[in-house]
Amino acid sequence: MSLDTMPPRRPAATEDERARRTGVTDRTEARRLRLPSRSLVVALVLACVTLMVVDHERGPDSPVEPVRSVAGEVVGPAEAFVSAGLRPVLDLPDQLRSNQQLRSDVAALESENDTLEGALRATGYDAQRVAALEDLRAVAGDLGYALLPARVIAIGPAQSFGRTVTIDAGRDAGLGPDMTVVNGDGLVGRVTAATAQTATVRLAVDTGFTVGGRVGENMELGFVRGNGGLGGDGHLDLELVDETVVPREGQTVVTWGSEGGAPFVSGVPIGEVTKVYESLRETSYRAELRPYVDYSSLDLVGVVVPSGTDSARPVIEADRSVRMP
Repeated sequence: MSLDTMPPRRPAATEDERARRTGVTDRTEARRLRLPSRSLVVALVLACVTLMVVDHERGPDSPVEPVRSVAGEVVGPAEAFVSAGLRPVLDLPDQLRSNQQLRSDVAALESENDTLEGALRATGYDAQRVAALEDLRAVAGDLGYALLPARVIAIGPAQSFGRTVTIDAGRDAGLGPDMTVVNGDGLVGRVTAATAQTATVRLAVDTGFTVGGRVGENMELGFVRGNGGLGGDGHLDLELVDETVVPREGQTVVTWGSEGGAPFVSGVPIGEVTKVYESLRETSYRAELRPYVDYSSLDLVGVVVPSGTDSARPVIEADRSVRMP
C-alpha cells in the first residue's frame, strides 16, 4: 500500500478571480489591444515630420517626388474608378435640387410670359389712344380752338330713343352745356348736361340733332340732321337753304358755327355728300352725308373750351401745346 504525498490540486481560478488578482479585466485588455502603442504613434509622428521637412521644397527636385509619382500612378486610376462609380449617387441630391429649381424657373418664366402677352395685347389699345391724342392736337391746331380731352365711359341706351354718350369730365373740368365735342375725324356732338365729374354728349346722328352746315367748296348753307343710326346704316341728311343749289357727291360739309361758338364752333368737318335726292313737290334737293366720325367706336374726344380755361385736367391749346393743371 502506497501513500499519495502530492498536495491536492487546487481548482482552476475563474476569470473573475484572475481579474481581481491581476487587476486586468477583459474590457481593459480589449481596449489595450485596439489602441496603438505609444511608441508606434511617436514613430509615425516623427516620420511625418521628417517627410514634411524633406518635402518642404515642392517640385521635381523634391526627394519624395518619385514616391509621389508612383503613388499617383497607382492610386490615380483607383480614385478615378471610385469617383466614377460614386458620382451618380453623390450628385443625386444636387440633381433633385436642380429639378426643383428648374420647376421654379419654368413657373417664373410662364408668369413672365403671361405678363408680356398681356402687355402685348394692351399695346394696340395704347397705340390707338396715343394716336387719338395726337389727332386731337392736330385738330386743335387746325380749328384754332382749345380742346379738353375726355374719354367716353358710357353710351346711352337705344330704348331712350336718343343717341348720347357719357364722358369722364364735367363741371370740375370746366365743362357745361352747349359745348362742341369733336375727335380726330370731325364733329361728335354737343354737351347737353354736365355733372361735377361727367357730361352727357348728344351725338350728331341723333334724330333730334340739328347743326348748321356749310358745303366746303361753294360755301352754301344748310341744315344737317341725324337719322339715328350708329353703325354702317348711320348717315346724316343735308338740306340746303338755297333750294336751287344742287349738292354734288364727294363734297365736304363743315359746321358754319354759332354765335359765340356755342353750341357749335365753325369749320368742324361733319361728313361727305354720298347721295343727292330731288324733291319734286318742293322743287328742292336733299343730300345724304356719310359722317366722318365712327360713332360706334368713340373713345377719346375733345370738348372745345375757351383758351386759358381753368381746368383740373390737361388742356390742348390752339397752338397744339398741352397745358397741365
